[in-house]
This record gives sequence, C-alpha cells and structure tokens, in this order.
Amino acid sequence: MSAVELNARPSADFDVKLAETQALLQRAAAEFGPDITQASSLGAEDVVITHLINALQLDTPIFVLETGALHAQTLALLDRTLSTSRAPVTVYKPVQEAVVQFVAREGKDAMYRSIELRKACCGIRKMAPLARALEGKRAWITGLRREQSSARAEVPLQDNSESRVKFNPLANWTWGEVWHYIGRNQVDYNALHDEFFPSIGCEPCTRAISLGEDFRAGRWWWEDEAAKECGLHVKALRQAQGERAIA
Repeated sequence: MSAVELNARPSADFDVKLAETQALLQRAAAEFGPDITQASSLGAEDVVITHLINALQLDTPIFVLETGALHAQTLALLDRTLSTSRAPVTVYKPVQEAVVQFVAREGKDAMYRSIELRKACCGIRKMAPLARALEGKRAWITGLRREQSSARAEVPLQDNSESRVKFNPLANWTWGEVWHYIGRNQVDYNALHDEFFPSIGCEPCTRAISLGEDFRAGRWWWEDEAAKECGLHVKALRQAQGERAIA
C-alpha cells in the first residue's frame, strides 16, 4: 500500500486551509521577493510547498541541504526536483574537508556515541550549509506542522520572533491533509514514505517507524525525545516549550 493510500484523509475544512496556505505563500512572495526562500528536506510537507510555489507561479527560490549522508531515494527525488521545478532550486553541501576531518577524528558512527557528537555532525553537515543558504535572506519557508511533535504544537503560520521571519504555511495541516494534497495533485514524493518513513533525514539517523510510534520516532531514535532536533528550528521550539511551562 502506498503512503497516499495509507494516509490521505482530507478534513472537512481542508479547502479553507489550502486557501489560507496559498494566500500566505503569495503574500510572503510579494512582501519579500528574492529575499525569501523555501527550505526543503524533500519530505512530504516540503514537496507540497514546492508544488504550491510552482503551481502559483511564484519565483520563490528553494534550497536543499545535501548532507552527504542522504538516502538513495532522497537523492533520486532531488535529481527529479532539479529537473522539473519551475522555481529555482539550489543545493548546498557541507565543506568536504570538515566532513573528512570529523569522520577521521570521531569515526563514521560518531553520532551514536553521544548527543554532542551527533550535534557536531549536524553542525557540519546541516547547520553550516544552512547558514550559507540563508545568508542575505530576510525570510524563509519551512514545512513545520503543529501535529509533528509536542515540541512543535504551537508553531505559528508566521513567526516573527527571530531576526529572520519564518513562514510555516502548513502549520495547521494534518498528516492526512498533506497526503490528500499529494494524491489529488499527483505530487512526486520520496519513495521512503512508502516504507513507513514519515520523517526523513540522513540515512544513519533515520529509520522506519512501527504502528503506534510517534511521528518523529524514527529520527535519532537512540536519544531522549527532548533532544530530537538538529538545530534548524531549535530557538523557536525552545521558546514555545518555555511558554507552555510558564502557562
């Protein structure tokens, strides 16, 4: 059974949410022009956003972090995206020498030994390239959804809490709605989703999940739940967690 057949479940108000998302993307593009970009991991949420950007004929650029440790299925989708996207897609990679030195010093399985080493690996492979991708940008677009985890339960559609505005156009969407859109519009997606990978990152740090497991259980599964972020969205998530604690 495909991920579409398994997951597609439109809510009664899906069309309202879709219109809200389309309007947000159009407003963001109009307000920020070339100074906004979509961050795509090539997961289900991100391919929906990329499809919407192209369908709305927006010139919003897209970037992908090719960490050097992605699954073959992810790389195949990246190639297809580069060849079919109307909006420009740029690939950012880590500095190869930094990767070589880290692996030589700590070993290729360093991420399993401690959270510090895993975050150091993320720093080289994801955070440093992310900084280059966002350089000069005043805003960016992500696929964060409130349903993804408890840490993301209060993600807003537009986050102005940091120096760079973050738009989360699918914040209100359910997993079923993401797949309803993919199925209805025949959006190309990562084949790993058909193998029970709802959240996809680097190959050493991602596994399939079992029935009943949390959406992000397959990411860094050997770590405590509270540590399960690579750093891309940590500041905003910590703020949300702090607000809930105060409340």
